[in-house]
Amino acid sequence: MSALICGSFAYDTIMVFHDQFKNHILPEQVHILNVAFLVPELRREFGGCAGNIAYNLKLLGGEGKPMGTVGTDFEPYARWMDECGVSRDHLRVIDGEYTAQAYITTDQDDNQITAFHPGAMNHAHLNSIHEASGCTLGLVSPDGRQGMIEHARQFAEAGIPFIFDPGQGMPMFDGEDLLRFAEQASWLAFNDYEAKLMEERTGRSPQALTEMVQGVIVTRGGDGSVIYTAQREYRIPVAPTISLVDPTGCGDAYRAGLLYGLMHGMDWEVTGRIAALMGAIKIEQAGTQNHRFDLDEFHARFRRSFGFTFA
Repeated sequence: MSALICGSFAYDTIMVFHDQFKNHILPEQVHILNVAFLVPELRREFGGCAGNIAYNLKLLGGEGKPMGTVGTDFEPYARWMDECGVSRDHLRVIDGEYTAQAYITTDQDDNQITAFHPGAMNHAHLNSIHEASGCTLGLVSPDGRQGMIEHARQFAEAGIPFIFDPGQGMPMFDGEDLLRFAEQASWLAFNDYEAKLMEERTGRSPQALTEMVQGVIVTRGGDGSVIYTAQREYRIPVAPTISLVDPTGCGDAYRAGLLYGLMHGMDWEVTGRIAALMGAIKIEQAGTQNHRFDLDEFHARFRRSFGFTFA
C-alpha cells in the first residue's frame, strides 16, 4: 500500500537572537518601526508538511509519495530527498518561483518573528492526484488554498480514503469550506487549538464530527492525544522523551505514524502510540528531518514506552 501526501515543501531559515526583542522594540514607536537584530546563530532546514511527513513515513518503512510544487531553487532539497530515498515523482517545479520559505528569528524568551513566502506553493492546484497511480491512501496537508480544495475533491471522486489535516492552512477556510472537507475525508487531524477553531467555525465538536468521518485525531502536546470514533474515544499517552529540544515538525512526525498504522490495518490503540512515539523521537532533535532510527530500535523503544509490541 502506498500513500499520496499532498502538501508543502519549504526551506526553514532559523535564526537565534541572543537578547530579548522587548529590549529593542519601543512600544510607543511601533508606527515607525525600523530595527535590526544581529543573529550569530543560523541554520537552514528542509521542511514543509509533505516533505516532513514523507521523510518520517520512510523511516518507518512505509511507502509515501509526496506531491507538491517547488521552485527553481529546490536542487539542494532534491538531493536530500534522493539521499533519504523519498520519491520525487510527483513534484512540479514552477519556473520563476522560489520554493516556499520561512524566515524565523527567535529571542532568548522563545518569542518568534516569522516571515513566510509561499512562492511555488501557490501553484499547488496545478498538480492532480490523477497523475499518481497505485496510491490507495491519501493525506491533504497545508498547501496552497486552491490546491487543498482540488486535492480533497479529487481524492473523494477517486474513492481514495484520506486524512484532512488543515494545520496552519486552517485560517484560509470558513465553516462551509471545512464541513465540505469533512464530508469528503475519511479522517480529520488537528492539534487542540485547531480542533477548537474547527468547532467554532462549524458548530461541531470532535465527537460530533465522527458522524461524518471514521475518526477525528486531536493532538494535545504534552497531554498526549485523543482519537474520537463513533464507538469510543481512545486516550493516547505521550511517549517518554530523553530531552525536549525542538517541537517544530512533531505534528508531521505524528501524522506519519497515523499513515503507517492505517496502511497496515492497525487498531487505534497501536496506531496512536506509533504516532506518539514518532513525535517523541522528533522532539529530541532540532529541525524537522534530522532524526534517524532503524526499525529494530523503534520496536525496542515502543516496547519500553508502552509495555507491549506490535507486528
